[in-house]
Amino acid sequence: MPLKSFGNCIILLRSTRLNHHSSPPISDSFTSPDLNLRRYISEIRQNSLVSSYGQVTKVVGLVIEAKGIVAPVGELCVIFATDPDTNQPIEVKAEVVGFEDERLLLMPLGNIRGIKATDRIRLTNRTFTIQVGDGLLGRIVDALGQPIDDLGSLVGLDKYPVHNTPPDCVGRRRITQVIPTGIRVIDGLLSIGKGQRVGIFAGSGVGKSTLLGMIARNAESDINVIALIGERGREVMEFVEDALGHEGLQRSVVVAATSDQPPLLRVQGAMTATAIAEYFRDQGQSVMLMMDSVTRFAMAQREIGLSVGEPPATRGYTPSVFAKLPMLMERAGTTRGEGSITGLYTVLVEADDMNDPIGDTSRSILDGHVVLSRDLAAQNHYPAIDVSVSLSRLMSDIVSSDHQAAASQFRQTLADYESIRDAYNIGAYTVGMNPQSDYAIENLESMNSFLRQDNQPSGFDQTVSQLTRVFNPIEDSSSSA
Repeated sequence: MPLKSFGNCIILLRSTRLNHHSSPPISDSFTSPDLNLRRYISEIRQNSLVSSYGQVTKVVGLVIEAKGIVAPVGELCVIFATDPDTNQPIEVKAEVVGFEDERLLLMPLGNIRGIKATDRIRLTNRTFTIQVGDGLLGRIVDALGQPIDDLGSLVGLDKYPVHNTPPDCVGRRRITQVIPTGIRVIDGLLSIGKGQRVGIFAGSGVGKSTLLGMIARNAESDINVIALIGERGREVMEFVEDALGHEGLQRSVVVAATSDQPPLLRVQGAMTATAIAEYFRDQGQSVMLMMDSVTRFAMAQREIGLSVGEPPATRGYTPSVFAKLPMLMERAGTTRGEGSITGLYTVLVEADDMNDPIGDTSRSILDGHVVLSRDLAAQNHYPAIDVSVSLSRLMSDIVSSDHQAAASQFRQTLADYESIRDAYNIGAYTVGMNPQSDYAIENLESMNSFLRQDNQPSGFDQTVSQLTRVFNPIEDSSSSA
């Protein structure tokens, strides 16, 4: 196996001996009971026969510079380094994220400790792929799609590309069906359709994970794909065991990329989860994709952008962040087929500012937003959804006219109460000043009873029935008698 060197590039040539006398010419009509050449031709086309090597020239922060090789953005490379503790050879995977002059800029997919100048780098001539199939259900995998739950390796799965383009805009089916979530306030007042994309906007500690867990357990979807991006390490198993539970895990795939991992892996985790959801959608399944959180995805992309020299914009976020967000979120939704991806993306708002750059950008892309209120959480009002500032843009297209009318009356009455709440609480408003406000005060208890919910799910028909009876409790009791 000859080894040739050209400057800083080492080329490893693999030779294959062919018997030209015994092998017939390759043609579409060629068949042989003893030899299937097409199989080998396919393997050769998918695997490069030439391995290109370069070398590390510099490491600054998380960016690795290399020379001697040429590769496109997104290609995977392997760096051959030495573990400083054991002095054993190690391989560190990295992705090409840019280039400057004749040097490649790479970001590692693991720890860069031990990498030094002159370490060899080999091109793999491949981009990211993951294993997909029914064997993923009930499993917890990392950002590269590898199992981390000690339940054994993944067997009998198919390869699937990670970086896919969103469905064509004219090839998307209209969203016409409701997907029940089991959450009364969402199903009744913020109904979500199959294939809709909704943001859950929340500060820290207001019940976001609990709400996601309830939806994962009770939503009428075929499969859940849950991406935990940038979470604390301890929170992953807490979510799986407490919020999701055994029942929810059995029809779910959990992708975890914790905060201690390199930014490229956190970005990759979001892409991997979306690719898994796309695979099941292509199989005709109704998929619920839940990502917690898209803010940490954006922060990871900001780290990458700043490391490779992008100019910072609002609050330090780089232009690539605002380019990647729609590319990620637009991959959810419907296609021409029967399957769909309903996307729920949590947005961790800084200092409860709903107009921060990531929140504002996400709201402009998504088909609705559910806002969790710290004030409601402080009153032990769960789920702490602030209906007055939350919205589902597709609700009027997917629910009945009676349902829409009942929801509109509820929201209007709640808004009437909010307008005089402070005055009423300090005694500045007395009953009789305004008929609409009086009506809101009279029905406040029944509205709060509808908005509050424990861990027990509520069926969609039951929710709609309760909503229509919020303002008519006497008629309901007489009719039931």
